[in-house]
Amino acid sequence: MNILYIEDNDQNFYLVNFILTGRGYEVTRARDGQEGIDLATKNHFDLILLDIQLPGMDGYATAGELRKAPGLPGTPIVALTSYAMAGDREKALAAGCTGYIEKPINPKTFTDQIEQYLPGRI
Repeated sequence: MNILYIEDNDQNFYLVNFILTGRGYEVTRARDGQEGIDLATKNHFDLILLDIQLPGMDGYATAGELRKAPGLPGTPIVALTSYAMAGDREKALAAGCTGYIEKPINPKTFTDQIEQYLPGRI
């Protein structure tokens, strides 16, 4: 399964990439929202992980644009973010995200958390 991870922070990317590739997933990185949109519209991904605090276009705007792109409305988008204040989950879901996972992630449970959003497991 192919996963797009839109994340500008190297440490966050490397941890998630290490966990997911160790479980057999292929992970592609975008460093900002526009790059993520470009990659998502040109390639097939089974899941998109999306940081909210991105340079330029934030994750909320990115999710909205991804939802408008042809062929992407059904692709699960999971916000993976340190934004954990009251209302942040609702804001991410309203922007077009399918799910919401708070950082820091738990390496022991992270794969189980994202697998609930993968096609065939919803």
